Amino acid sequence: MSYSTEQLQEIRQKYVARGVSNGNLNIATKAVNATITTEKGEEFIDFAGAIGVMNVGHSHPKVVAAIKAQVENFTHPGFNVMMYESYLELCKRLCEITAGDHDKKAILFNTGAEAVENAVKIARKYTGRSGVVSFYRAFHGRTNLTMSMTSKVNPYKVNFGPFASDIYQAPYPYMYQRPAQMTEEQYIDETIARFDEFFKATASPENTACIVMEPIQGEGGFVVPPKRFVEHVYNFCQKYGIIFVADEIQAGFARTGKFFSMEHFGIVPDLMTTSKSLAAGVPLSAVVGRAEIVNAPNPGELGGTFSGSPLACAAALAVIDIIEEENLNEKAEILGAKLQAYLEDKQKTYSFIGDIRRLGAMVAAEIVKDPATREPDAAKTSAITKFANENGLLLISAGINSNVVRFLSPLTITDAELAKGLAILDNALASVK
Repeated sequence: MSYSTEQLQEIRQKYVARGVSNGNLNIATKAVNATITTEKGEEFIDFAGAIGVMNVGHSHPKVVAAIKAQVENFTHPGFNVMMYESYLELCKRLCEITAGDHDKKAILFNTGAEAVENAVKIARKYTGRSGVVSFYRAFHGRTNLTMSMTSKVNPYKVNFGPFASDIYQAPYPYMYQRPAQMTEEQYIDETIARFDEFFKATASPENTACIVMEPIQGEGGFVVPPKRFVEHVYNFCQKYGIIFVADEIQAGFARTGKFFSMEHFGIVPDLMTTSKSLAAGVPLSAVVGRAEIVNAPNPGELGGTFSGSPLACAAALAVIDIIEEENLNEKAEILGAKLQAYLEDKQKTYSFIGDIRRLGAMVAAEIVKDPATREPDAAKTSAITKFANENGLLLISAGINSNVVRFLSPLTITDAELAKGLAILDNALASVK
């Protein structure tokens, strides 16, 4: 049965839970690379990438071919029931592309939140400790445990408690919002001191199983920490036998110009969680890490009915090949530099563009009321993204104050698609001047 856009919007209103948000109410019917076509034939340039899922672009021919080939053989025997090659090969490839020359193992799940939960389970089992530390402004998922680890209250946590116990949030530096009288080095020193004090006043390092850290905070506003802070956290973990977990769910798979963003900091995590762009839109996540840690749980203590779907594994193996063959790490840096140059040029015209920050093609612009006070401007940010979404550009925000415009276009975006998207963004910025 064929429905019009308006009819489908009515179905959405009548039958779909309102708790699911929609930044754009058009109906997608086709998507290729960075262009999505609607039921009405309108084209939208995708600067959202399904919130960081489409690093290799929509409908990449190699991904599509891999999924089709897998469907011809079987869809899901269930790895817990009978093994299949793609699950085994993907675990092998993930262990090969992650940093460190130690023995590693991997396990597959469905979503980023599942990966984080299972990393915590593994860490608790290995250490025999219960405490879990995440960071201020962190986002790790929407399950009860990962909500407990997430910092932003509204809309992720309000009225959803009680939350899991023995979960704590440590300080995380935000260079743009440092006190005006402090130099960068002084601010880093001060944040490190607060981090150390946190483990005296709030959490016991001897009872902490793991510290879970986003190398670049995603929902928190694409906040990039100083290398010295990340090193301090890692060294603290080493000192107290705490498992260091890198949450690479949004920042991984070439988004920052490296396979995984922790590589920028020279840190080899004990465990790493991945998802989003791992399988180009097919639900899949993984925990990868030191073999002796991953091996701590007994058979049957980890897993899930659909974990490591053959269709997702086939897509993920194609994704890894595409990143390597098409040099997406290099393309990410080129794309990020272009976006940074564009934003810095617009900053000369629009004083509400505050901090511009990036690592590779993980790019953000903070929208403020006054560049001197750096006061967040959520209303203007919402107006910019609303205009964009109404005029052919998929654009989303982030930050605990909802005042950060983030850029997550496919790394394969063409020059023509990028130019078209930026032209729409020109108009969106002008509309709120």
